[in-house]
Amino acid sequence: MKIGYVQTSPIFGELTQNFEQIEKLLGKIKADLIVLPELFATGYTFISKEEAESLAETTDGKTAEFLMKIAKRTGAVVIGGFIETDGNSIFNSSMIVSESEVLGTYRKLHLYYKEKKWFSQGNKPLKVYEVRKSKVGIMICFDWFFPETIRRLALLGADIIAHPANLVLPYCQKAMTTRCLVNRVFAVTSNRIGNEARGEDNFIFTGGSQITSFNGDVLSSAPKDKSHIDFVEIDFNQARDKNLNKFNNVIEDRRTEFYSL
Repeated sequence: MKIGYVQTSPIFGELTQNFEQIEKLLGKIKADLIVLPELFATGYTFISKEEAESLAETTDGKTAEFLMKIAKRTGAVVIGGFIETDGNSIFNSSMIVSESEVLGTYRKLHLYYKEKKWFSQGNKPLKVYEVRKSKVGIMICFDWFFPETIRRLALLGADIIAHPANLVLPYCQKAMTTRCLVNRVFAVTSNRIGNEARGEDNFIFTGGSQITSFNGDVLSSAPKDKSHIDFVEIDFNQARDKNLNKFNNVIEDRRTEFYSL
């Protein structure tokens, strides 16, 4: 199974230019699973809730249309972040699409910094999707900080964690090796680069998009300051073997009766 990421430097609020940047980077690539960054089309550093609302879409908007276009062109299932509007709320969400339909959305559970001012907390349960006979779970950026997120997806049967991100802290890439190891899952962290200085904030994004294996090996690591794509071939069935050795299984050995408060 061929999986990969697209690392970009989006221009705030310029959807068309950001779409074109991704199309150019992908070229004629063919793949099975492509992960784009969090909020890849809009940028991240909002100065008001009203500004974020002005860039919000439903799952039949321009971003969904673009993702399906990429899916058709590459033959892949594509996952990417967007601002989702639903009633009076907006969410930091990611869509998973095929060439013909939106397969589902995930709303970020753990909001970072001023995201709490702009977005409502995610209100949908974690879920896995079948992609080329593999099972793919989605989390967004700061969700990685909470190990329960990946553990829950692993318990749901995820072989691969798709991780759209706009990382500004320096910890995630190293931490993902442990997250993947202890859950025996693959992960694709798709980050962005560049900086956004808007209002009182100046975010510098860390790049370093990464594909991590079920045993914690880094299979691909992008530069910190350049747009980049990469794809690797994996055997997702390796993530279904939860045995560390003939005596230890990372799921079955859990002592859940001692974990509750």
